[in-house]
Amino acid sequence: MIRVHSYESLGTYDGPGIRLVVFLQGCNFKCLYCANPDTISCEGGVLTDPEEIVRKAVSEKPFFGKKGGVTFSGGEPAMQAKALIPLSIRLKEEGINICIDTNGSVLNSDVKTLFSMAELILLDIKEFDPGRHLRLTKRDNQQTLRTAEWLEEQCIPVWLRYVLVPGYSDSEDDIIAMCEHFKSYKMIRRIEILPYHTLGVHKYESLGIPYFLHDVRQNTDEQLEQAKKLFSRYFPAVYVN
Repeated sequence: MIRVHSYESLGTYDGPGIRLVVFLQGCNFKCLYCANPDTISCEGGVLTDPEEIVRKAVSEKPFFGKKGGVTFSGGEPAMQAKALIPLSIRLKEEGINICIDTNGSVLNSDVKTLFSMAELILLDIKEFDPGRHLRLTKRDNQQTLRTAEWLEEQCIPVWLRYVLVPGYSDSEDDIIAMCEHFKSYKMIRRIEILPYHTLGVHKYESLGIPYFLHDVRQNTDEQLEQAKKLFSRYFPAVYVN
């Protein structure tokens, strides 16, 4: 059984093409800006038979076209890797491709098997500086960087995702350091700069937990454009958006 938080049908933001996004329950990060704080607890969600997810995916397959498919998001999918492996096998049998959105903080034998079955990994880099990463997520980023290295070694395509949070992850020096670290990687296919937003703030209120970024303003167009220029300078052959 798989703990599912929710679904998004006909999604266009979590991987290529049109996708069924399966939001899984449970995450080992506690990002200050998390838009889905209700997915963090490992005890929530709905225990779901994998075949139910297969049936849902097959029913939406006519909309996927050549690029679309199923994206496992979260929460953190790697925390349920063992259960997702047989589900992924079934999706493959149905001719449905798989994309996984992950923070890269878990890499055991089950996770390696799961990631190897995916056509694409969306790797969320929260911050490159270790101290600021810890401040943002309550976890360090060393395993995320090791996961990125493993994905590169295994020739698994990756989209890097980076949330630009003013005052927390918008340091030009940190972005440059991250670009220097990844500039030789061959499997990075796209870099997505995700604007900071407050769409999930009401969830914190309903859950009765504090939201610590009330004073952080959303990005200006100039901030987003500057970040795009920095990434594009180091990855001229990679699509940056």
